[in-house]
Amino acid sequence: MSEKKYSKQHEWVTIEGDVATVGITKHAAELLGDIVFVELPDKGKNVEKEGQAGVVESTKAASDVYTPVTGEITETNQSIVDDPAIVNKDPEGTSWFFKVKVKNKSELDGLMNKADYEKFAKENTN
Repeated sequence: MSEKKYSKQHEWVTIEGDVATVGITKHAAELLGDIVFVELPDKGKNVEKEGQAGVVESTKAASDVYTPVTGEITETNQSIVDDPAIVNKDPEGTSWFFKVKVKNKSELDGLMNKADYEKFAKENTN
């Protein structure tokens, strides 16, 4: 698996070949609190970089989930729809949200590495 990259919208992404796996960061899951609902995009849907691709709701708030890359949804993680609470347990692992066949890999260049994201998250927490 490739290095994990992070967006300013608090999504993470890893790339295998031309497929990106996307989820929300641990930081985002902690800010949301207990997650009670997840809505994912339909398989086959075309998504645009930084476009809304899903929804996550907690006991505190609802938040859109964005895609860090442009492409086509190839797979979604039904287990987090069936049991949204598992997102809180492993947000940056087994609780990924969807996979995207990447249209333009250069879009990944604008994403942050872990150290840069952690600094960004710390500076942008209310």
